[in-house]
Amino acid sequence: MLTDYDLHLLGEGRHWKSYEKLGSQLHSIDGVNGVNFAVWAPNASSVSVVGDFNGWDGRTHHMHRRIPSGIWELFIPGVGVGTTYKYRVHANGTASDRADPYGYGAEVPPRTASRVVDLNSHRWTDGEWMATRESRNSLSAPLSMYEVHLGSWRRPGDDPLRWLTYAEIERDLVPYCIQMGFTHVEFLPPTEHPFSASWGYQTIGLFAATSRFGSPQDLMSLIDSLHRAGIGVIIDWVPAHFPRDGHGLRLFDGTALYEHSDPRKGEHPDWGTLIFNYGRNEVANYLISSALFWLDRYHIDGLRVDAVASMLYLDYSRKDGEWEPNCFGGRENLEAIEFVKQFNVQVHHHHPGVLTIAEESTAWAGVSRPTYTGGLGFSLKWNMGWMNDTLRYMRHDPIHRKYHHDELTFSLIYAFHENFVLPLSHDEVVHGKGSLIDQMPGDLWQKFANLRLLYAYMWCHPGKKLLFMGGEFGQWQEWNVDESLQWHLLQWDNHKGLSKALADINALVRREPALHELDFEARGFEWVDCHNWQDSVLIFIRRAINPEDFLIVCCNFTPVPRDVYRVGVP
Repeated sequence: MLTDYDLHLLGEGRHWKSYEKLGSQLHSIDGVNGVNFAVWAPNASSVSVVGDFNGWDGRTHHMHRRIPSGIWELFIPGVGVGTTYKYRVHANGTASDRADPYGYGAEVPPRTASRVVDLNSHRWTDGEWMATRESRNSLSAPLSMYEVHLGSWRRPGDDPLRWLTYAEIERDLVPYCIQMGFTHVEFLPPTEHPFSASWGYQTIGLFAATSRFGSPQDLMSLIDSLHRAGIGVIIDWVPAHFPRDGHGLRLFDGTALYEHSDPRKGEHPDWGTLIFNYGRNEVANYLISSALFWLDRYHIDGLRVDAVASMLYLDYSRKDGEWEPNCFGGRENLEAIEFVKQFNVQVHHHHPGVLTIAEESTAWAGVSRPTYTGGLGFSLKWNMGWMNDTLRYMRHDPIHRKYHHDELTFSLIYAFHENFVLPLSHDEVVHGKGSLIDQMPGDLWQKFANLRLLYAYMWCHPGKKLLFMGGEFGQWQEWNVDESLQWHLLQWDNHKGLSKALADINALVRREPALHELDFEARGFEWVDCHNWQDSVLIFIRRAINPEDFLIVCCNFTPVPRDVYRVGVP
């Protein structure tokens, strides 16, 4: 039940565990078991709980309004785990049935009701991991992230239209990550979303694990198993926007509650979605509480925040006249900036050692610098510049690469301005771009040689690493969210060899401090030869904290053998 102090904190936007109070909470009053329902809808004229327990009849369970907070609350005896429900919100003379913004579970889409869930039924066995996580997630540790879409990583061989369950994924993914040497798995958004083709990035339930693959407890078991195997878990988390579905947050209480009422601030022109009103205390509280919820209840080790650039700029993807400047006449979204900083402060305060990672595609300064020095406070930032330049270079025929040598060397001019992740993500193998192996030039032998070279160069370059599933064995087909990866390719030597090469590279990076300890410090890198554009050769040194511990890396970006090549050494 919500106390007056709870309501006070919610109004101030400082109730970081609001997920323990709002939504559907299993509760007992005077020995009577039931569920306490609570929802924020300040402009509604009335709200009732409807569900399978009352035949979806909105006349039977009217909620009580907690003035002046805008919270509606009701304890219903006899309701228990598994109950499906919605809130029937009356506003402006109409009624709409809404999923619970704080719901812990939901029906399998296309059904849209929320579900009462007991998140305390899973018994965690990852104590050793949690005790040592801060050192494993250290910026001086080797971080090699395997990006996975749960619905298309694998499909049953006898039923390719069926998703694997969380339990089936657990059975296969954990040993596979051990075999490949990845330190972390990064899941595309596991939050509930109505539209599968959004890949999870248009979420409705920021507190609900998608029910497509099983129960919340099944997802917890998957995470638990990964932790016991020494593998961290990062999830994509999406506070940038939300979809317009009628059972979701749009005009939740008949007004623009979670979104801006002004379409110049409240609508995203690229995706047709709505943008959160970060300046509203209750909305910022809702989002930060969601982040802390995943870290607390699901033991998540990192949050990769999607589309940060779209949050930071008022004119993002907008033409002149389609956006409104801030109070200083600039294009920076001051409310979003403050929200991002507060998000990072609270995550790092409540869960030391957890990583926050920004997908930020502009040159915004200080993304991965502490908030107390004026930064946004993220642990890491995706290096989109390195990704674009390097893939562009690798697509050139080797005979022409000497004319594009700067595309390789430019990244080291700014490599230590931020704590960078080098990402070869899902975005690089969709929308007609082709798979990574297909983007490489040359015949079959050259394609595989180029991709092996790309991975070796990438893993030796300063920065942490991320690779989307399928790239590790050279999938030919562009990623399709509705199909399994082409696992049958591993019967062929070229694909098997590429997979083995990447596993060996991962092992090398974990074994060699010079390849991970000083990823973000200039003293960890030194050019030996960056000027041999005619031969398309790069030579550099990577150093560990111990300056006597170093490696010399030589990369030949042509198929020309160089049997006698003089290299200067320290």
